[in-house]
Amino acid sequence: MMKVELFVPCFVDQLYPETAFNTLRLLEKSGCEVTYNSKQTCCGQPAYNAGYWDEAKEVGTKFLNDFTENTYVVAPSASCVGMIKGGYNDLFTNTIVHNKCRSLQSNIWELSDFLVHIAKKDYFGAELEGKAVYHDSCSALRECKIKDEPRQLLSKVHGLEMLEMQDTDMCCGFGGTFAVKFDAISSAMAEQKVNHAMAQHADYIISTDLSCLLHLQGYIDKNNLPIKTMHLADVLCNGWLESTEY
Repeated sequence: MMKVELFVPCFVDQLYPETAFNTLRLLEKSGCEVTYNSKQTCCGQPAYNAGYWDEAKEVGTKFLNDFTENTYVVAPSASCVGMIKGGYNDLFTNTIVHNKCRSLQSNIWELSDFLVHIAKKDYFGAELEGKAVYHDSCSALRECKIKDEPRQLLSKVHGLEMLEMQDTDMCCGFGGTFAVKFDAISSAMAEQKVNHAMAQHADYIISTDLSCLLHLQGYIDKNNLPIKTMHLADVLCNGWLESTEY
């Protein structure tokens, strides 16, 4: 049985814990033996993006100590995986933890990427009625090189019609602190993204990153629009979960 360590980003832990549980369920249904270190916290991305690299390095050092370097680590967030695969080069290259960092970088995977390429499983018996578009997050597409994997998984969901929206690979406007510093631009980008989804008469916007989905759902709720955001893990568990408790 393949051993996997589950990384639950702080954003997911605090705001979308059900997505973390669904990630666990998907990994277990894929035949993985999953462990979770309850002492884990953050990968350091917020501090890193804000320019506080010393603080990001401190948090990142804890992250490196919280996980095993030679075991698969899987997370339901391309953004955090992208930080570790890329941002950690700035923080830990030629340091005392250089080799451990490189080992962890090669073993950490975003969920859809892991399911398709390592677990070799793309069908989970999920059901979701309606039309959906997939939003390519900047981190997934540009940092993790993920594009076809989520679409492959979603194509196997019963009742779900997947459509491609215009400019699917353009930023939604969240961008971490960008949404705070440039709120007007950020909101306009969210509006554009949602309008492209609604032009396809989509019922759902699906993505690998809950930060993007939080941003888009905020615009949707503010304008009372008939569309909903969903994380990929929640879609893949929809319809087959009964009363499993963790």
